[in-house]
Amino acid sequence: MRVVIAEDNALLREGLVLLLGSAGHEVAAVVGSGPEILPALLAQRPDIAVLDVRMPPGFRDEGLRAALAARERLPGLPVLVLSQYVEESYAAELLSGGARGVGYLLKDRVGCVDEFLDALDRVARGGTALDPEVVTELMGRHADSPLDALTPREREVLRLMAEGHDNTTIARTLVITERSVSKHIGNVFLKLGLPPSDSGHRRVLAVLAYLRHARHVRHA
Repeated sequence: MRVVIAEDNALLREGLVLLLGSAGHEVAAVVGSGPEILPALLAQRPDIAVLDVRMPPGFRDEGLRAALAARERLPGLPVLVLSQYVEESYAAELLSGGARGVGYLLKDRVGCVDEFLDALDRVARGGTALDPEVVTELMGRHADSPLDALTPREREVLRLMAEGHDNTTIARTLVITERSVSKHIGNVFLKLGLPPSDSGHRRVLAVLAYLRHARHVRHA
């Protein structure tokens, strides 16, 4: 796949280039500042963009802003955002439109090569990939919400769904059958009041349900 990288740290930037190249991907462009991101994405129209959240010149949320702007101009553009810290509001904002093809990983995850490449592939195919640490923090923030109706097992399933795992992986991780996973997911959809539609879309809506609540709790 063709990838555009936006990262100001030269060491990590070059590491990503080498890693992606060795995995058989084409790095279409590499940029090191916020203002360069959108023009590069519009010019290259890659299969996926890998972006740092905080970029020069302000080191605030330039990467995130560019990602959101790019998705407006290029609907459906898969974006995998990297961050040094757990900043769940960024993940919530990226997913707030309900669009697929979004990932949010801590930079440490890049060192876990197989996990990173798996997340890259999932996001490029239109899935989601949220860092386990982000998910853990989000799941611990909710209070007085529809999520309270979920059983501990259903919350485990939702957490793994948020990380982007399919039913087979969830079943293997929790040491239960895929049939049980499907039943738990159905209960999650029912308890969160998600409308009947394709299951992939409802999976994203389920993730959004607690992302939105976590953001609300944080800013209340």
